[in-house]
Amino acid sequence: MRFVGIDPSTKTGFVVLDEDGEVLREKEITGVGKVDPKRMRTMIVDLMAHIQKDDVIAIEGFGFASQQAVQNGGIGWGIRMALDARKLSYIEVAPNALKKYVGVTGWKGEKGNKKRLSGPEKKKAVKEGVYEHYGYKHKSDNVIDAFVLARIAKDIYYTQEGITSPLTEGYGISYQYEVLDTILKGAI
Repeated sequence: MRFVGIDPSTKTGFVVLDEDGEVLREKEITGVGKVDPKRMRTMIVDLMAHIQKDDVIAIEGFGFASQQAVQNGGIGWGIRMALDARKLSYIEVAPNALKKYVGVTGWKGEKGNKKRLSGPEKKKAVKEGVYEHYGYKHKSDNVIDAFVLARIAKDIYYTQEGITSPLTEGYGISYQYEVLDTILKGAI
């Protein structure tokens, strides 16, 4: 069994985990050249070459506040269409749910004096949260996000199948259970 995380972006993050949560593959996929649609098409072809039919896949949902929303939307829909063409299902994970899974709220400071995290601050907080939760590091923010998505795919699968894991045995953190519950309720 393999668990796949996909963070669609102009540099798409891709991670595959095994049943023990060990990284089998980690890659930032960029496509060929700098001109679209060729770059986007080759990015999707490269990504799909790594996907296997029994993979459990989680993909980050669309971010509405992105500076590159149209381009990222095209990439995101292209990946979803390629998965659909191969009759592969996937779990959709909202960007804020991904961050929450590693304890990032998007805010800093004490109650009554909170400040919203900016883009780079939020990316740094996610990077730190992933390292704190899983001991995982990578130079690419996109690959780090894909790692979290692969963990979510694994945890959802284990929860649905009743397979024993630290999370299903009650060793998870409340915000992780909230994220899984929200995703699972949306899948019904």
